[in-house]
Amino acid sequence: MVNGARFHGSVTDATGLEDDDLVVETCITRTLPPALTLEHGLQSITQAVEELKFNPPCASSGVLRFQVAVPPSAKALNWFCSQPESSAVFPMFFLSKETISPTCKSLYLNKVRGVFGIGAAISFTNSICIPGGLSSTKRFLSNDSVLMSTYGFLDINFNTDLSSVKHKAGSFYFFIPLIELDEHEDISILAATLAWSDSCLCTFEQAIHSYESALYQATSHFWPTTERCHSERVRAAIRKLNVVEDNTVQMAYTNGILLGRRDFEAHTMELLDHASEMAYTIQDRANINAVWASLIVEECFRLGLTYFCVAPGSRSSPLALAASAHPLVTCISCFDERSLAFHAIGYARGSQKAAVIITTSGTAVSNLFPAVVEASEDFVPLLVLSADRPPELQDCGANQSINQVNHFGSFIRFFFSLPPPTDQIPARMVLTTLDSAVHWATSSPIGPVHINCPFREPLDDCPQNWKSSCLEGLDTWRSNTEPFTKYIIVQHSYLCNTATRGQMEEVLEKIRRVNKGLLVVGAISAEDEVWAVLLMAKYLQWPVVADILSGIRLRELLSSSPEVEENILFVDYLDHALLSDSVRDLVQCDVIVQIGSRITSNRISQMLEKCFPCSYILVDNHPHRHDPSHFVTHRIQSSTIEFANILMKAQIPHRSRKWHYYLQALNMMVGQEISFHLSVEHSLSEPYIAHVISEALSAESALFIGNSMVIRDADMYGCNWTSDNHSVADMMLKTELPCTGILVAGNRGASGIDGLLSTAIGFAVGCNKRVLCVVGDISFLHDTNGLAILKQRMLRKPMTILVINNRGGAIFSLLPVADRTDPRVLNQYFYTSHNISIHRLCEAHGVKHLEVKTKMELHEALISSQKGDTDCIIEVESSIDSNATFHSYIRKFACRAAEHALGVISKLSPPESMSQGCHCKIQSISYSVYRIQLCAPPTSSALYHDRTVFYREGFILSLTLEDGSIGYGEVAPLEISQENLLDVEEQLRFLFHVMKGVTINYFLPMLKSSFSSWIWKTLGIPVCSLFPSVRCGLEMAILNAIAMSHGSSLLNILYPLRERNEEKSENLASIRICALIDSSGTPEEVARIAVDLVEEGFTAIKIKVARRADPVEDAAVIQEVRKKVGCHIDLRVDANRNWTYEQAIKFGFLVKDYNLQYIEEPVQHESDIIRYCEESGLPVALDETIDNCPENPLNMLVKYNHHQIVALVIKPTVIGGFEKAAMIAQWAHIQGKMAVISAAFESGLALSAYILFSCYLDLQNADTCKLMNNSPASSVAHGFGTYRWLEEDITTDPLGIGRNPSTGFIEASVADATHLLHKFQMNHNFIHRTFTGEKVLGYHLDLDSNDFSFSVNVQEIGQRNNLRNSGSTILFLHGFLGTNEEWVPIMHAISGSARCISVDLPGHGATKIKNCGDDKAALRSLLSIEIIADLLLKLIEHVTPDKVTLVGYSMGARIALYMALKFSDKIEGAVILSGSPGLEDAVARKIRRAKDDSKARSIVTHGLQLFLNTWYSGGLWKSLRSHPYFNHIVVRRSVHDDLQGLAKVLSGLSPGRQPSLWEDLKHCKVPLMLVVGEKDEKFKRLAQKMWHEIGHDRDDAVSKLHQMVVVPSCGHAVHLENPLPIIRLVRQFMTSLRSVKLQEKGNVRDLLIYNQ
Repeated sequence: MVNGARFHGSVTDATGLEDDDLVVETCITRTLPPALTLEHGLQSITQAVEELKFNPPCASSGVLRFQVAVPPSAKALNWFCSQPESSAVFPMFFLSKETISPTCKSLYLNKVRGVFGIGAAISFTNSICIPGGLSSTKRFLSNDSVLMSTYGFLDINFNTDLSSVKHKAGSFYFFIPLIELDEHEDISILAATLAWSDSCLCTFEQAIHSYESALYQATSHFWPTTERCHSERVRAAIRKLNVVEDNTVQMAYTNGILLGRRDFEAHTMELLDHASEMAYTIQDRANINAVWASLIVEECFRLGLTYFCVAPGSRSSPLALAASAHPLVTCISCFDERSLAFHAIGYARGSQKAAVIITTSGTAVSNLFPAVVEASEDFVPLLVLSADRPPELQDCGANQSINQVNHFGSFIRFFFSLPPPTDQIPARMVLTTLDSAVHWATSSPIGPVHINCPFREPLDDCPQNWKSSCLEGLDTWRSNTEPFTKYIIVQHSYLCNTATRGQMEEVLEKIRRVNKGLLVVGAISAEDEVWAVLLMAKYLQWPVVADILSGIRLRELLSSSPEVEENILFVDYLDHALLSDSVRDLVQCDVIVQIGSRITSNRISQMLEKCFPCSYILVDNHPHRHDPSHFVTHRIQSSTIEFANILMKAQIPHRSRKWHYYLQALNMMVGQEISFHLSVEHSLSEPYIAHVISEALSAESALFIGNSMVIRDADMYGCNWTSDNHSVADMMLKTELPCTGILVAGNRGASGIDGLLSTAIGFAVGCNKRVLCVVGDISFLHDTNGLAILKQRMLRKPMTILVINNRGGAIFSLLPVADRTDPRVLNQYFYTSHNISIHRLCEAHGVKHLEVKTKMELHEALISSQKGDTDCIIEVESSIDSNATFHSYIRKFACRAAEHALGVISKLSPPESMSQGCHCKIQSISYSVYRIQLCAPPTSSALYHDRTVFYREGFILSLTLEDGSIGYGEVAPLEISQENLLDVEEQLRFLFHVMKGVTINYFLPMLKSSFSSWIWKTLGIPVCSLFPSVRCGLEMAILNAIAMSHGSSLLNILYPLRERNEEKSENLASIRICALIDSSGTPEEVARIAVDLVEEGFTAIKIKVARRADPVEDAAVIQEVRKKVGCHIDLRVDANRNWTYEQAIKFGFLVKDYNLQYIEEPVQHESDIIRYCEESGLPVALDETIDNCPENPLNMLVKYNHHQIVALVIKPTVIGGFEKAAMIAQWAHIQGKMAVISAAFESGLALSAYILFSCYLDLQNADTCKLMNNSPASSVAHGFGTYRWLEEDITTDPLGIGRNPSTGFIEASVADATHLLHKFQMNHNFIHRTFTGEKVLGYHLDLDSNDFSFSVNVQEIGQRNNLRNSGSTILFLHGFLGTNEEWVPIMHAISGSARCISVDLPGHGATKIKNCGDDKAALRSLLSIEIIADLLLKLIEHVTPDKVTLVGYSMGARIALYMALKFSDKIEGAVILSGSPGLEDAVARKIRRAKDDSKARSIVTHGLQLFLNTWYSGGLWKSLRSHPYFNHIVVRRSVHDDLQGLAKVLSGLSPGRQPSLWEDLKHCKVPLMLVVGEKDEKFKRLAQKMWHEIGHDRDDAVSKLHQMVVVPSCGHAVHLENPLPIIRLVRQFMTSLRSVKLQEKGNVRDLLIYNQ
């Protein structure tokens, strides 16, 4: 056994090798579907290899790897220890991954993860003694996957024939195992590697034979999944292998054998100490007490019980001394037996092994009772060894003597009282008693067992004669490491038992016939069972309700594709959805499968009971009845794994998904509502704590949840989490599972609050993870003696203990007793209020303590504690009363959200008979460009000061669904929002292409991140890249289309509850309008306008200010207006951020007595807003401040909850649509502020939609006031006064704004707005043009280049004779494995400004390579970058006489850069996306050539699909793998037919073959735009270096046009991951090129037209 080291870098120097001597093999990896068990994984790989044998590869050499994800629990060490001493397969190893305090004891104590490997598929050797000093190794392995590792030894000469090791500096021996199990925290990977090379005398057949030999040995000596204890196997293996420790040798591992420098960094893993035998013999014991005690401890160890919890005491001294003397058991002590017993329970929960408790006699035994009850009720194995007085001291008044016989009554599985130790009884009786007890403890039903151990004096090691004859019959036992009695359970196979098979067929038949199925997952204690539940849930595709103790309620989300996510629906927020009576009536299941017995949520339990009569199938490993509602119809005693195995072999049809969609909508709506209120609440609430504890979780973490309110909050408000790290699970499971589970534990057997801290500490020891423990203050105080155990910190990782301190028992405040009991009585007898300092308690025990009072402090404390290497207690202050109030408040809003969701579901869901479910496809999309005249310049802009005629321009979006319904939306960009018509139209053209035929979900009207999710997952567009006006118009069109499809209105699909409340509907049949005045003119003139508006019927007026030189003048206007209109008119002013702070203060001082409703954006800087509120005392409204808010604006808005900020002015077209506007408005309503919807001079179409939307928000606000017990909100005058600016309108129907006869006020009619949207007709007098699509022209060009003839597939979009793109031609070049199709969406967008051409490069897509001249020579030649460039130059000459602009990505970018630098007479500019100038270093070029040649060979040998799997597993594609379109992209990459051509391109265009262009960059004559993705670190560094080399800071025309841009939210495949910024960048680059060109020609008129 040796030290382990993590190896970084390369061991082989390729400097002295010629190209012919340098051969690189590429490992091709095939990932198989995840396996239920390790055994299933082996079967899966075996089947794959068998298929390979029937269809062997044609290549003479190669490396193939098969890998499969298997359950994550630790098995590698067990597997290694199960192997025979004499092995026919070499090498064989186990490498531990334990890094903290490694000792041999840790192998026995808890779950040690590591790597087991057997056999060598490939070995690498090197010795500096070889003649000539060169490496004998000429074949190297290139591996782009981070999942493959190489193991071996440094600085040794390894003789594989003799298995001998000699130290020799500079030498090494590395190998890749034939079969390998690599264990990570969240997943394990089982892999098999095959390698062959005819030239190295290892044929494919021999590789198969070697693999089969290794497989046979590994599977013939296999550790069964069902076995629990493993210590005896570990001990036996270490002994039989005669292991010795060698500190002079280091074992190392690395990700592949790479070429280059020799460099490694030692990182010690675990030192496996020599497993010494017992340091004594039985005969050495001083007295018979010591003999029996030693036998007890040794037999416990042989049975796998290696963790002893020892309480101090005299009578138990023999047991304590024996345990402490044993070299391979771990002992821990505590003065409090109760805490110690619970600690033992925690260890058993974490390790799945029993702990041993040693106590003295008397009440010390009684103190174990609570823990024994918990262990019994929750099936936790436990062995209690209680010392006792001998019989002569019983029942006679002897000190510390009580009746300990059957002391724990029915709560134990087995009791035996040993006689006092004597040499008259064979000692083997002690062993068989232990063996029997442990068998009972670990057999179903698992639980605690009790052995009473009376001892006579002497209790120490005082010598006393005893007869060794009592040891007769122990010779065999003493010569081995096995228990005396081995209990063997022969389980009846499901397939062999006819009765069981028939009963299970009945269950399976009920599952097959299900209409509405529900999978309920209760408490699960093992990681492998969590894994099994996930695979079972994916297979069933039923909705899943997961309890907090299931391990999948707080699951880690992976970057899975939408298709994978749809396979499993987790209904996490069903508990709060069930607050709605309507939901309770809806949720009716006909088949329920429950895994695990206990459910935390009472509401869910009641819902399940209400489903009766139904088929209720409960699966658990124990035989006990857990059926408090008495409705279980089928009770299956089985492990989750066994049940999943049977279920997944059955054919289960997938029924209608309407039930699935209903629950999905409910869960989404309620979950978003809960998340919203938790974020909005500024104080640190207990539900918020439960919501964010997942921030402290990682794959290396486990969670222990306390009882009472803590576990209920976690169950109701817990949140899933994602890891910032690039996890192995994310790579392996991306196309299979959407998440992984996490180990969660709690004491729910008896659900007491005692011993929780001690249990959590034991759990941390047992599970060998970083544990986050969350408990309440009363629970913490109940077990403060557990701090003494915490302080010992034995063989475990650091813990974080989160204590929620509300100074009492908060759960009683939520129970009916709180409503009917005097507060004094509640505090004293229920809350048990206290004033104990937790900080002082921690200080007394020397434990780190952090106190947090705010959300930010909590986040910081959680993060810092998880990174630290010491235990930490985080105390969070809370209040019982505020906690009760907030819980009530969340319940009310969650209930409303559930009712809302149900209303949308009921209104929009199609009949059950319709096959498409809750979706509809978009049949077509078009847009029209409008231009309407305004009667005055818009008040929002100063761009019109020199004009006399004013216009508003924009787009009308028309969206037709497959049922013929049409929805219209308006896209009206504002220059002040950094949007222009050209940029916006390009995005519309892009959407026109990508949205055809896509599916829209009828649940989009819920506006709870539904649009954001749809845009990302369905369109593949990062939401942040859409222009706000485009998203607003898109949402408007979709909502109107859905409303039309269901014969409803926009208002009624947003707020379907309106139809149920006619009275509320009548009150909001119209919307008040705020008039708008641009305050140019004298005070008297402005006042006269205001008076006219009041007489017209306006009740609110907004006046634009800050347009004059002095704020005193503006104040005079306000004073005059207030004087003329009176006090009953709401008066608002809008400064549009035009004042300095001092000017705003001056204005405020002058108008503070004039009763302004609010002043909008009074100061220039956001940072001054709160200061202005404080100093001026005036009510303030936000407008521009929220215009650029992020996708989730809540974190930003929290800064503005000041009471003097009374309103938020929300422009949907500026902030980005209805969804974000609704979220901002809801925040305002919760804070008691006004939400004013404001128009931005749009046409009647948008105004009508805004009118209905504002009505929806006012209805929501009325509900909010009611739920918060606030007085009803007064009606809000919304900012639609811009309608008066419309000299013309795009609609043929008049806008329904005017004086309401019943009120006399100017109002907008809800009915008229609904009618306009339903009957919308465009006034074509104001339509300039309509875009209904643009045809893509496809053709082939036959071109020759060098020894090749090509038929090039070309796609072209854009009119050649259009003035706007005259002379502007863009040639798009794809990357390796791409086609010209991937550019088509971007070409559609840009074709309005340029002629766009894309080609399939040789070897790709539909381009054909035809050899000419000498066929054999052509076959041998490569397609170099020079040949491709020559081909493209000929293509350019064929399509245009002018220069072209190149846009290239990756390989296409290298070609584009080469052509730009070499052929500046033909190239006008080049946009380089994720491109490189090649490699400068000669050795690096040589290595890259060899690697690319190897990859090229693998394409031909193994086919494109296997190559793609390997290619896209590399780190370069990390970001792309998380894109929702990733699977579609890979499928498109697999359509190439010419594999020989692909291979030629990969070799010929290798960066190792192309000329290095770094020197050419210094003399660049063509403008370049360098574009990289923000997540692509490698190419960002390259781009920075290129940017420096091209001399962008030189003072010449070309250098001024160079640009470098980092595109956000994407990685290497920037144009696929975030295409919209690329469109804008390319068009802007073209504009700059065109502008320079026109300026050089002096063609000013064309320049003006082009820029317009």
